[in-house]
Amino acid sequence: MNVLDLDQLRTFVAIAEMGSFTAAADVVHKTQSAVSMQMRRLEERVGRPIFTRDGRQSRLTEDGRRLLEYARRMIRLNDETLAAFIDPGLAGTIRLGIPDDYADRLLPTVLAGFSRINPAIDIYVDCQRTFVIHEMIRNGELDLGIVSHGTVNGMASDVIRREQLYWVGARDHCAHELDPLPLALGPDDCCWRSEAVRALDRMGRRFRVTYTSSAALALSGAVLAGLAVSVLPESALRGNMRILGTREGFPELGYTEIGLIRAETAKHPIHEALANHITTSLGNLTVANSDPLSIAAE
Repeated sequence: MNVLDLDQLRTFVAIAEMGSFTAAADVVHKTQSAVSMQMRRLEERVGRPIFTRDGRQSRLTEDGRRLLEYARRMIRLNDETLAAFIDPGLAGTIRLGIPDDYADRLLPTVLAGFSRINPAIDIYVDCQRTFVIHEMIRNGELDLGIVSHGTVNGMASDVIRREQLYWVGARDHCAHELDPLPLALGPDDCCWRSEAVRALDRMGRRFRVTYTSSAALALSGAVLAGLAVSVLPESALRGNMRILGTREGFPELGYTEIGLIRAETAKHPIHEALANHITTSLGNLTVANSDPLSIAAE
């Protein structure tokens, strides 16, 4: 009986998440040739091709997509099992910051598994914008923060997840057909807003920002009411939203990265436990209705 190698599965998931063999090699701390060798051996173990060439890119085959779901579940179960035996007596309170853009979809993933393993650890959650979370971390008001990746006032986050940005509208409305295009976006310093404006400017499409808010719930409300189109990452998509692509006349957008930051004082084992759990659970998170994964050619 073939036994799947968790190290190979971690590399496989990293390739799918990072979109490149080269980028995945950096994440798993291996050479590119070692990564390629691992994938050949993984294909031999499952007895099916998991990658197929598509011009200058490699794509996951249908079997590769199926394997990705199993790989994420196996890695998550392995990590949860080990964590359960590291220190079952961990107790205390952790202060966690997260933007509400991510809170609705990511928090359940983070909290459910962590609470099962560490029932004596309480988590205080504060939903704020990324730059506010950075300031609260710096001032010692929070222990850990899940943020949009970047450097704020000299403090850089560690990338834990990479997501595609999408144009979104309401499933039962046609705001995307209006001219000028009504948009619901974050404030001027929002990187998703900048991405949207640049993309529309490049194609010469007229638009106006009709709704502006730093609260994701308000922007989603405007979209779902059929009043505007917005830009959201995978984990912020909601039911009754539709992804707008080239068929509807919208240019492809780039990626956004989710990062993790921690306070200098967050060095207790409970902080380490939650940081490791966040990194693992978000890295393995499966988002429904995602586009077929393609891996950049090397």
